Amino acid sequence: MSQNFNAANLARENVKEMTPYLSARRLGGKGDVWLNANEYPIAPEYQFNQQNLNRYPECQPVDVILNYAAYADVAPEQVLVCRGADEAIELLIRTFCEPGKDAVMFCPPTYGMYSVSAEAFGVEQKKIATLPNWSLNVDAIRENLTNTKLVYICSPNNPTGNIIDNQELVDVLELTAGRALVVVDEAYIEFCPQYSVTSWLEKYPNLVILRTLSKAFALAGLRCGFAIASAEIIEMLLKVIAPYPLSTPVAMIAAQALNKEGIAEMQRRVAMVTENRIALSEALKDFSIVEKVYPSETNYILVHFTDGNKVFKALWDQGIILRDQGKQPGLTNCLRITIGTETENTRVIEAIAALC
Repeated sequence: MSQNFNAANLARENVKEMTPYLSARRLGGKGDVWLNANEYPIAPEYQFNQQNLNRYPECQPVDVILNYAAYADVAPEQVLVCRGADEAIELLIRTFCEPGKDAVMFCPPTYGMYSVSAEAFGVEQKKIATLPNWSLNVDAIRENLTNTKLVYICSPNNPTGNIIDNQELVDVLELTAGRALVVVDEAYIEFCPQYSVTSWLEKYPNLVILRTLSKAFALAGLRCGFAIASAEIIEMLLKVIAPYPLSTPVAMIAAQALNKEGIAEMQRRVAMVTENRIALSEALKDFSIVEKVYPSETNYILVHFTDGNKVFKALWDQGIILRDQGKQPGLTNCLRITIGTETENTRVIEAIAALC
């Protein structure tokens, strides 16, 4: 009997057709310079010595919520902590979208999990491509709002690195008032905090902001993220979140990362990454095989090469793992390069120079 079993026969039709999100770890590689996942290159040190792992953790750990609310300058009831911003993306769909009826909207080229999450739950996707300068096509967004419940906007955008103009965000928030939520993904906002829209929450009750400890806080392995919104929206999300989304070790380390010393250390990391990003960008501009190094407000840069595949493979073979973005709309021959240490960046520069 077991030999005739086929799991695909039992799966939902849309899942059978899905292409999973190809994370950096799924793509693999055998490198020693990992610049493909927008991680901080040096592991931070945190201590965990709790002896109560026999008990379930809090659903929303108080210390984490209070520390993050203070850090983001919002009320504690406006904060939800979850397993990375990826879980928040899914929670919003599960909470606000009915499969076969509602739709989510996003603006490629952008983060791939908006699409994967919508597809997993059988929710229609409205893909409104950005304009050639990567600004939002507000007119097209306006024309496609029928049945749209969620509009995901990544700012700074991944993989392009650009900030979305404030007026464009205001336009979308006002267009969707009373009919849809606008979800501004601020995963990289620590690298440009002046552009955060958390101060808009009181004026725009349909605004949701996503955050993470994976980037500037150097805790990608912790899987800890946040949704910031009105208390009413957070209350809805709490109805569908898992009963124990954060393990006790995760909660303890997250609380440490968000104390005064942890935030100061994060800011020192941001300064180092920013300095290294500027240096790497300037060095790559001089190479004949580089068409353009795009401005970035993040911990990565997007580079347009004359032959992106050739560069990607050549560096892959040397153990330098980058992220190929060539299949994203308008990003042919573009590679995304996470900012590493000064030594790692030098390896990248020397490897690319050898191809010129």
